[in-house]
Amino acid sequence: MKSWKKFTALSLTVAALLGLSATGYAAYELSSEVKDATPALLQAAQIGVKVNENAALASLPDKDAILVMSFGTTFKDNREKTINATVDAIKGAHPGVKVELAFTSHIIIDRVKENEGLEIPTPEQALAKLKAEGYSRIAMVSLDIIPGMEYAYKDAVYNLHKNDFKKVAFGTPLMYWQGQEGQADDILETMEAVSSQFPLIEKKDAVLLMAHGTPHPANAYYSVMQNRLNELGLEKALIFSVEGWPHLDTVIPILKAKKVKHVTLMPLMMVAGDHANNDMAGEEEDSFKSILEKEGFKVDAYIHGLGENPAVRKLFVKRAAAAFAALQGAKEAE
Repeated sequence: MKSWKKFTALSLTVAALLGLSATGYAAYELSSEVKDATPALLQAAQIGVKVNENAALASLPDKDAILVMSFGTTFKDNREKTINATVDAIKGAHPGVKVELAFTSHIIIDRVKENEGLEIPTPEQALAKLKAEGYSRIAMVSLDIIPGMEYAYKDAVYNLHKNDFKKVAFGTPLMYWQGQEGQADDILETMEAVSSQFPLIEKKDAVLLMAHGTPHPANAYYSVMQNRLNELGLEKALIFSVEGWPHLDTVIPILKAKKVKHVTLMPLMMVAGDHANNDMAGEEEDSFKSILEKEGFKVDAYIHGLGENPAVRKLFVKRAAAAFAALQGAKEAE
């Protein structure tokens, strides 16, 4: 498209001409042929890591923090191996920088407090706390898998609170870019990382990756993931979802057509929580394991969240580094 062109630094020029404080750390900027860009068009052009600077707070000293946001889980042991392990990895990559964790699920927050006595804030509460402590620049980091409804919630928090601070950067989820327009292929990169946990797939074997699914249009990412698995020669690694598309009944005919006799179920989720332990691998007759067994398949279950995979954690650290680099005004992290 002639109206866009690639760039890798902060898109400052047009915003400055219009007297705007918001800037987008994106992968594109408007073409120089666009002479009358409106605030709405400039906002729409913010793709990728977003950055906002509040000119009214420019005199505040720089005091940086990273806010890591996750949906959360009530499964304490799995939380330690996945979410907490990822937060620790992000801390290790940013020594001396304050790193806070927030959960977006209010139900999980309440249950964790009731069962463990542990108070985990919402993103809004965490931002208020950081502001009260004098932090003026915040890198908001998402532990979401795709830019679906959960990521949209975090984006809304960013937009509602970005002017509470001198500067705020908002990073991308695990999978965002798809290799278009010369950008990185987050999908291929992630599928390579996920495949590092696959068992050996023999002639009659298959791996079924259980995603969550979303009513958000980002559900289409699952089709792109399947495409990248196929490109990697992993045609017998198939994605299905709990609440979106494709469904389990979408992939069962494919398994039979490929003459698969044995499948390994594994969650394509940050944590192996209720969906993995019950919907996927439970003994109830409506669990995916039971359904597949009724269809004649031998079934094994790999009950480990993506956060346990070191290669995936490395990618989350990379996404956090890109958000923090934008906060510093640097180019995207390599």
